[in-house]
Amino acid sequence: MSALTKLFAFAALALSTALASAADQPLAVVAAENFYGDLVQQVGGPHVQVTSIMNNPDQDPHLFEASVSTARALSAARLVIYNGMDYDPWMTKLLTAARAQGRAEIVVGRLLGKRSGDNPHLWYDPATMPTVARAIAARLQAVDPAHSADYRRNLDQVLASLAVIGQHVQSLRVRYAGTAVTATEPVFGLMAQALGLTMRNERFQLAVMNNTEPSASDIAAFERDLKSRQVRVLFYNNQASDPSAKRMRTLAQQSGVKVVGISETMPAGRHYQDWMRSQLDQLEKALNH
Repeated sequence: MSALTKLFAFAALALSTALASAADQPLAVVAAENFYGDLVQQVGGPHVQVTSIMNNPDQDPHLFEASVSTARALSAARLVIYNGMDYDPWMTKLLTAARAQGRAEIVVGRLLGKRSGDNPHLWYDPATMPTVARAIAARLQAVDPAHSADYRRNLDQVLASLAVIGQHVQSLRVRYAGTAVTATEPVFGLMAQALGLTMRNERFQLAVMNNTEPSASDIAAFERDLKSRQVRVLFYNNQASDPSAKRMRTLAQQSGVKVVGISETMPAGRHYQDWMRSQLDQLEKALNH
């Protein structure tokens, strides 16, 4: 074999090795919220490397500010997923500034046909995540067809685990549909609706969510519900810092109304399914009491 032939053979081998190495690199994915990021990780397995931007359960999501590192991660991402519906408006600005050719995007609100003004806490609707999981699998298969079989297999497992949550919701609905409850914010609203619970004081909740002061009549109605125990449970957003919400939590505790703490951001080290199950278990205990 001539020296030139050997050189060509070596170059071909080096190129083949480089391509194989590139193919083995996990796809960079950025999720605005960590529960969507967790779902991507479950579907993608070892073929994805997920960065979740909002991942601190102790931080008020409404006060979040993106950093330079966030923009850098978005520039390298092959897939981006975020909630939309004005819940994470900073994502639109960041994606416009950090443009990337061929980057796929999933906007959950748009995927579900929701509009601005609808309840943006979509991940609390049991019907949301199966639809999102299927969309994630479809995007990953389009971007990385070599691992399509793995994505399909992982998707089946994710859908099976989400179905268990749906069954739990239906079981609770049979037992507690029509039960009057209330909340400091509409975070748990879509799940409460799926459970068939009767949600009270919704104007108060919207005011707190939008960082405005609830009206005097709405505050009075909320206080009457708690003092007279017209509601069985108060859902309290553990990440909130609104003084009106804190006052209602204290009044509920004094009145003997059970308080169920919920959060907008998934706790660290948990999967979405575990998170939902734990909150449903807390609610079940409160309703049993």
